[in-house]
Amino acid sequence: MKRLDRNWLSFVAAPLALACLLLIGSPTTKHLTPVEETTSYIVQGNDLSTVREAVLAVGATITHELGIIRAVGAPLSAPQAAELSRYDGVTRVWRDSQVETAKKVNTNTSTVPSAAYPAMVDAPRLHEEGITGTGVTVAVIDTSIAYFEGIDKDTQGRYRIRSIYYVDSGEEYTEQYIRATLDSSGHGSHVTGIVVNSDFGKRNKTYNGIAPDADLVVIGAFDRYGRSSYLDVIQGINYAVVNKDRFDIRVLNLSFSAPPRSHYWDDPLNQAVMAAWRAGIVVIASAGNDGPDPMTIGVPGNVPYIISVGAMSDAATTRDKSDDFLASFSASGPTAEGFVKPDIVAPGGHLISTMSIATQIVMDHPEFHDQGSYFTMSGTSQAAAVVSGVATLLLQADPDLSPDDVKCRLMASARPAVNDDGTLAYSVFQQGAGMVNAYDAVYATESGCANRGLEIELDLAGTHHYRGRANQWPDGSYYIDGLEGDGFLWSDGFLWSDGFLWSDGFFWSDGFLWSDGFLWSDGFFWSDAFVEFDGFLWSDTLTETMSVNVWVEQE
Repeated sequence: MKRLDRNWLSFVAAPLALACLLLIGSPTTKHLTPVEETTSYIVQGNDLSTVREAVLAVGATITHELGIIRAVGAPLSAPQAAELSRYDGVTRVWRDSQVETAKKVNTNTSTVPSAAYPAMVDAPRLHEEGITGTGVTVAVIDTSIAYFEGIDKDTQGRYRIRSIYYVDSGEEYTEQYIRATLDSSGHGSHVTGIVVNSDFGKRNKTYNGIAPDADLVVIGAFDRYGRSSYLDVIQGINYAVVNKDRFDIRVLNLSFSAPPRSHYWDDPLNQAVMAAWRAGIVVIASAGNDGPDPMTIGVPGNVPYIISVGAMSDAATTRDKSDDFLASFSASGPTAEGFVKPDIVAPGGHLISTMSIATQIVMDHPEFHDQGSYFTMSGTSQAAAVVSGVATLLLQADPDLSPDDVKCRLMASARPAVNDDGTLAYSVFQQGAGMVNAYDAVYATESGCANRGLEIELDLAGTHHYRGRANQWPDGSYYIDGLEGDGFLWSDGFLWSDGFLWSDGFFWSDGFLWSDGFLWSDGFFWSDAFVEFDGFLWSDTLTETMSVNVWVEQE
């Protein structure tokens, strides 16, 4: 009977269905309303509870909790986004932006791999004195890590990884026996190895990492192709800040960058970075790989408070510093708000570090892998990792240093590149205070020379914002306000009047209150920085991407 019933129903239902189809298009037929398309947004407000309430009130689902900037992530339809922008207590609604890695084809196969970057910054002298990063935890937001003995364990064979956290799944691993991690890109392993690798190089008789005994927190926020989003990266920063005391996080490495789209204070990623600095974490970011032209510093390297790092190369002559040069890809300042960036430079040309052979980068560029555990790469990503290691050594030597103190001592002990006649070889907008030196930084005594005139609490509160001393002549050259003579020109020679000494405690990095409608000196306005619309609100048609600085030509 059941079989007969079903056959009978099919016999009746078929012509009924056909009749319904014939009615489609009739003026009296009602069409179903299509489901509204949604896009990920970042919703920020006066406080987190208000934002949650608002998002739920418009019928949306919360996907990301971004307490660090009083925001949440949620997929929203256009009407929902518009309604939230008018909601009492909601201050900003940003469309989430795609974050991708930069892929530049390399055709130079003649470079010589070098693992000498610890010696280039005088780290081995500190290692011999027992300053190896012990007791300091570094967090790295990147593509996670693969298994390497030198990353997993310190020089004494102790398991050093405090936590491995994956942003996309929310999974956290804090036990040694749970080693569920995979770096299918390779970038994260390379960067992390530069910071902490405890392998002992047979040729140079030095550790291959700058801080080989540091502890480690790994935050995976990028996939095998280096893609991520603002939401995921901010959530990674949020994880580091929330767990700062739990894992003793003192240093945060950010080896990625994106073109600025607004003033530094109006970018949600920059807001998260500033919040991390305020929380007591030394944030170190790559300047970006879009150099050498001026005004190419990326986000978050354009944040005035943090330590932004450019790249130098040793011309494959590690023992001869006379031929070192600024890498052509290294981004240069000033920033749109007139701040001098990068703050310092570090080795970033053809650095050899850990990378599994089964990764996307090795598949794309197999000629730079040693068929074992090491790969050679260039970039400001690598330079930032070197400085993260140096900052870790500094904090072991003096745990009471604040982030501002660390920045001050790194800059005060840096060594600018000079010509034979004593003039600067590169502009302050290209090399900042100069090449980082770990030994001198640890034994430096300077204080109060970084971030003068800046109030991060007021900046984050939105009541005060700041500009730097950099300015521009109508002919397009850049200089520093307050210098006699020509100052620093973006022209042949990059001459600094009265020598190259950084007098008055890096006065050129001071900040001043930003006033509405501020014009640069003599009425010259930096109109090329951004096109201002709706108070620098982000457009829904943004196409800029963020780079994890994956590939540049080896230099």
